[in-house]
Amino acid sequence: MAIIALKAWYLQEYEPIRELEKRPHDLRLSKNSLLKSGLRADFLEDSQDVKQSAWFQSYLEGEAVEFYIEGSGGYAISNIDLISHEIYFTKQEVMAHLEPTIFLCYQTEFAESSELLRQELTTMLEQINRRSRLPLTLEESHRLSEGATRLNSTLMQKIRRSLIFIADATPILQFEATPPQPIPSPKVCVEVGYALQCKRPEQMLLTQMDRANINGQFPFDLPSPNRLLFRNKTDLHKVLPQAVETQLQRFNLL
Repeated sequence: MAIIALKAWYLQEYEPIRELEKRPHDLRLSKNSLLKSGLRADFLEDSQDVKQSAWFQSYLEGEAVEFYIEGSGGYAISNIDLISHEIYFTKQEVMAHLEPTIFLCYQTEFAESSELLRQELTTMLEQINRRSRLPLTLEESHRLSEGATRLNSTLMQKIRRSLIFIADATPILQFEATPPQPIPSPKVCVEVGYALQCKRPEQMLLTQMDRANINGQFPFDLPSPNRLLFRNKTDLHKVLPQAVETQLQRFNLL
């Protein structure tokens, strides 16, 4: 029976899948068994070629070595035997599934803060793209429908696949209690809730414009570096570009 060779690409740094598949593969595999959480396969390259590869050297040094395998998704190497040509993978979420986008979750109830965010992000991306390995684009929420947001919608897919999720959590009103409770836009709350479930904290930034007539604590529980407070355009320009570039560092784009 003919061997069906699967192509596998070493994920040394962030590349979206559509870019990844344009370059030569790093490994050919003959799949032996596929489990829900893993994959056992034979590699078809010569053992000496594998031994000299950059990814094998990283494996010997104890680093996590990730691959994207065509038709199967992302995996990390858990064990490899150069003599028998056997290699064992563990299923893993990999950054290759992400798109080179920054997602802006805006609100319309207090439009001033979101408009400042949009302007700053547009200017900032123009500057970042002069230095970035891959061009980054800005995706936004849509507020055209009054219906409920569906979890299987294209909008939610864009949130899930974005590199960075930025939300305008500026409160639109205040609930009178002790202490007072600021309330963000309901649509922002839905999208932030989804992002908290599907994204890592280091991929999220929540911004809040100071409003003199609304007081209270920040309504979402995220580490302080992921929460940006600003009073005006000048404040936002000081904190937002630095915060975004810090988050982009993990993707080795700049």
